[in-house]
Amino acid sequence: MSELLEAMMVVSFGISWPISIAKSWRSKTAKGKSLIFILFILFGYAFGIFSKLAADKITYVFIFYVINFIMVAFDACLYVRNNRLDQKNSQPTDGREYE
Repeated sequence: MSELLEAMMVVSFGISWPISIAKSWRSKTAKGKSLIFILFILFGYAFGIFSKLAADKITYVFIFYVINFIMVAFDACLYVRNNRLDQKNSQPTDGREYE
């Protein structure tokens, strides 16, 4: 029963990541996102994965941890890309500083 509840928790969290990824992809901006927050979530999933490996309890729940980790890592990559785009877009195009 606890494994089912854990799977429901991880799947529930996992539903939000495709939405976040789609928003990051379309908006092409890092505004409104926090890299620190994304990294803490990423570390949390990594610890969940390591916990399952250390306890030698590789069940179907494990795959949800891995899928979520991959999605959060992709969202972190999008953050880096979008942050670079934000910096590029804030620079003057004619080579002069803003007056």
